[in-house]
Amino acid sequence: MRRMPGGFAVIGDVQFLPGYSVLITDAPGVDRLTDLPRPERARFLSSMDLLGEAVERVCAARDPRFRRVNLEILGNADAFLHAHVWPRYDWEPEEIVTRPVWRHPSEQWTDSSSQLTSAHDAWMVALATALDELTDH
Repeated sequence: MRRMPGGFAVIGDVQFLPGYSVLITDAPGVDRLTDLPRPERARFLSSMDLLGEAVERVCAARDPRFRRVNLEILGNADAFLHAHVWPRYDWEPEEIVTRPVWRHPSEQWTDSSSQLTSAHDAWMVALATALDELTDH
């Protein structure tokens, strides 16, 4: 979607929680936040914050049942620094809505209806526009 001071903001490859986005480092070979010098860490975290705010703005405007944004830096599966920005909604199952997003059934992660497609282009435009507004582009 956009180049940011701390990396690249992209829409997530799964969209069972519409608006899911990821910030990916632009520093080759960086696996952990602590691999970055402190000023670059601050840029990455600031960019994660801005992406989170953009996701919040867009999701709140598009869905009245938007609940909040979860920000996560995990790195357990992919060996490069990235941050997940998960929108959460009140329409999620009661046993999951207050739990980590990873509690959603594994089928949702692989179901073709959850995969990113051109049907999500309007989400990408809205998120990119929100990022532009937040960063004065």
